[in-house]
Amino acid sequence: MRNWDDLRMFLAVAHAGRIAPAARALGVDATTVARRLARLEEAVGAPLFETVAGERRLSESGQTLLPHAETIDAAISAATEGKVAKGVAGHVRLSVAEGLATHVLAPAMPRFASANPRIRLDLITASGLLDPSKREADIAVMLARPRNRQLTAVRLVEYRLRLYATPGYLATAGMPDTAAALERHVLASYVPEHLHAPELDYLSELHDGLVARLRSTSINVQHATVASGAAIGILPDFIAARDPRLVPELPPLELIRAFWLVTHADGLATPRIQAVVAWLRETVERG
Repeated sequence: MRNWDDLRMFLAVAHAGRIAPAARALGVDATTVARRLARLEEAVGAPLFETVAGERRLSESGQTLLPHAETIDAAISAATEGKVAKGVAGHVRLSVAEGLATHVLAPAMPRFASANPRIRLDLITASGLLDPSKREADIAVMLARPRNRQLTAVRLVEYRLRLYATPGYLATAGMPDTAAALERHVLASYVPEHLHAPELDYLSELHDGLVARLRSTSINVQHATVASGAAIGILPDFIAARDPRLVPELPPLELIRAFWLVTHADGLATPRIQAVVAWLRETVERG
């Protein structure tokens, strides 16, 4: 294996999951990427990807090669920048819930970028968190502790959810005094068929039979819906408590959830992973 550029192609496909978007990111055509992958697989002596539902997922050999390829990529980046001894370098993919990413992590990005000028950070907020055990992400912040022994999971932070509404909505629709009274109100919540974790099924935990009329897969859309005065919704305090348009209702009816910090067992000692984990911890502690 003498052509390090083949590893660059491999990394792009590993991160994108498909050849076409990887080729666009690299500025080459898809045929070139496919040809380079075939050459790399011949050199390794094993297939590096499996095709599942149209996506390229790392095979066992691909998972073995990935951390080595990322180390080489970081070293080459550092060498070409002439900054080998000046800080941590590399590419980190962080899979995290949209609300946490938008309202907590994004405002802390200037601090991260300043402290880690040579780390390329991908913040992935797609529905359904990426799985570090499949090398879809380097780090994932999850709503439940995974049981996979390949993963290392530690509790990152607990957070509270409460019912929120605008004063205008409550003036029109009235103040619900019990959970059962919510049946008479317009509720905003998730689309049940698209819940990627049972921990997001808030309404059934409050009261049997509650059905949301205004639904979205996005917590940011739910927040905007409630803040517009259209509904009552269950929102995390780290989003809604900062919004002066909203007031919390029914304080006894609150839910507690936790975010779990999940990494692949062999990745936690990597300097670039350590740098992102340290930033995550500091950021959530600051609130």
